[in-house]
Amino acid sequence: MRILGMISGTSHDGIDVAVVDFTPEGEVLRGRVGHTASTPYPAELRARLLAALPPAPVTLAEVCVLDTLIGQCFAEAAAAAIEAGGPVDLIVSHGQTVFHWVEEAHARGTLQIGQPAWIAERTGVPVLSDVRIRDITAGGHGAPLVSVLDGLLLGGLENGSENGAAALNLGGISNMTVLRDGRLYAYDIGPANALIDAVVTARGLDPRGYDAGGAIAASGRVHPGLLAALLDEPYYRLAPPKSTGKELFHLGYVEAALAGLPEGGTDGEVSDADLVATLAELTVRTVAADVRAAGVATLVVSGGGCRNPVIMDGLRAALPGVRVSPSDAYGAPADDKEAIAFALIGWLSAHGLPGTVPGGTGASAPRVLGTLTPGAGPLVLPAPVTTPPRSLVLAR
Repeated sequence: MRILGMISGTSHDGIDVAVVDFTPEGEVLRGRVGHTASTPYPAELRARLLAALPPAPVTLAEVCVLDTLIGQCFAEAAAAAIEAGGPVDLIVSHGQTVFHWVEEAHARGTLQIGQPAWIAERTGVPVLSDVRIRDITAGGHGAPLVSVLDGLLLGGLENGSENGAAALNLGGISNMTVLRDGRLYAYDIGPANALIDAVVTARGLDPRGYDAGGAIAASGRVHPGLLAALLDEPYYRLAPPKSTGKELFHLGYVEAALAGLPEGGTDGEVSDADLVATLAELTVRTVAADVRAAGVATLVVSGGGCRNPVIMDGLRAALPGVRVSPSDAYGAPADDKEAIAFALIGWLSAHGLPGTVPGGTGASAPRVLGTLTPGAGPLVLPAPVTTPPRSLVLAR
């Protein structure tokens, strides 16, 4: 079954797509990764989207407009992927998260926009969307959903290691899946690129809206006082399962931390480069602390942050006993892993299988995920599968 997975993550910069051809072979599910691509949002749309995100006030009219415009962008990205990679049986659209409602340690709701009907109309292919909410109704956080992919990929690594393995995603938010002694758990650690991107965009430090190659961070120095203030965030002390997003970690959060610094402190003023360097070190410190607590021997990294040498070198220095490597080495291209994960969720849902692992999201039980929008023809699903795969092997 050929499935197109699509997502725009918490960096809000564009749409990642991956076409995966899944073939079950006994307890093993094999996935051949075909066409992958990343399509940036038009600059005007990205600016409009960022202006509507929390804590900014927004009208329902603006939400409606963005739902349509983003849905149309996803539709064009899907059509381009099908033209380049061939026909598909199902499209899975995560859409664009604009709000993730968390109170204390509980997720209450989540909102992803990008109307799937535009995708179905443009391509004629059925679309699975709204994939997070069913897990939340079962008491989970609806995140990180990539943990279902991580669990299948990490199984072989965990079996070959006395200390287990973990998969780390460095998107806007960092999240980690840990598999040790046959037990899987996952959660959001904190900001990875979210705060860096917010500062780079707001201060016009790079027209691309992110710290390309970690160049800005490498040119600055870590400000100890600011780092200490940022590390004092109560979220880091919450026990898993937990989830977070830009509702907490946004530009105003950074500005409030800066405003709280004492005037004329011994650490000196915070330049733009110092600020980005400090935010990169925040990611390193929070991630490294949780990896050490997990006690794993192998850390498999994906997401845009794994292309930032300042963050990656910082993690390797902070974790001398851990093998840190990008997910590319294990068959999952680091830049496309989340899109592949949603293609996998599509295969599972189409066959009547859960797309969550309770330890990964904190739900009371696994759930089949998503809502289906029919394509041009009748909606025909494959025969249900009663036994889920025990492992996933990805190849190009």
